[in-house]
Amino acid sequence: MWRKLTVLLEMIKFEHTVFAMPFALMGAFLAARGVPSLRVFLWVILAMVGARTCAMGFNRIVDRRFDAVNPRTAARALPAGQVTLLESWLMVIMAALLFFLACFMLNALALKMGPLVLGLTLFYSVTKRFTWLCHMVLGLALALSPMGGWVAVSASFQGYPWVLSLGVLLWVAGFDCIYACLDADFDREAGLFSMPAIFGRRNGFRIAVIFHALAYALFILTGLQTGLNYWYYCGIAVTGVALFYQHLIVTPKDLSRIKQSFFSMNGLISLTLFITTCIALATGA
Repeated sequence: MWRKLTVLLEMIKFEHTVFAMPFALMGAFLAARGVPSLRVFLWVILAMVGARTCAMGFNRIVDRRFDAVNPRTAARALPAGQVTLLESWLMVIMAALLFFLACFMLNALALKMGPLVLGLTLFYSVTKRFTWLCHMVLGLALALSPMGGWVAVSASFQGYPWVLSLGVLLWVAGFDCIYACLDADFDREAGLFSMPAIFGRRNGFRIAVIFHALAYALFILTGLQTGLNYWYYCGIAVTGVALFYQHLIVTPKDLSRIKQSFFSMNGLISLTLFITTCIALATGA
């Protein structure tokens, strides 16, 4: 059973939860202007784990036939037969139940948002079949993370810094566009849509640069809108370096270090912005 659980967690890349989780907690800390209650803190974490596990599991299920014929993904657990379709569906259902339980335990508005949030994250998995705007849909889904954290604490949208969600949207769309370069040729042959597949890898990278430049500006505006002090802008400086480095080590002609770019740098960005937000709030904003 432990081996099966390990395979399932690897299948959904559980460790990549680090991308969205810090932003959800950032929204919660901003709403509380400090540390939220332990109860809210734990339920926000469980909601994020549930939502992402459900979405990634669903993605693996609906993409299993494409994954089976794509050399890069053929070894994934589901097409490789390491887990069954039934086991995958059970994981998705249980994760969805965990998510809605967490929303219920938080407040009425969080519960009302639940179907929209989960529906959007699941919808992303089918968008590559009909639109190259799929990266924006993924960005929109993750952009709801800080909003969800805010609602978990305040039970309202009042005072929410919308520029934060817009920044997350463009940041995610940018790095997803870069990552999609790995499958640009396969997607084109399979009739799937992505910006690199439709416009080419070089243009995909150019679009990602624009998205990340805009996201960076919006993250700066977040600090101004929420009245955070210089500690937050130390995090902004690290974010700028990480974004630049991400585009420095990966090019349309050399994708060999794309996993380092995708995981290490983006994980660093989300964690840094969350930690420096916490420090800023603790030192008088």
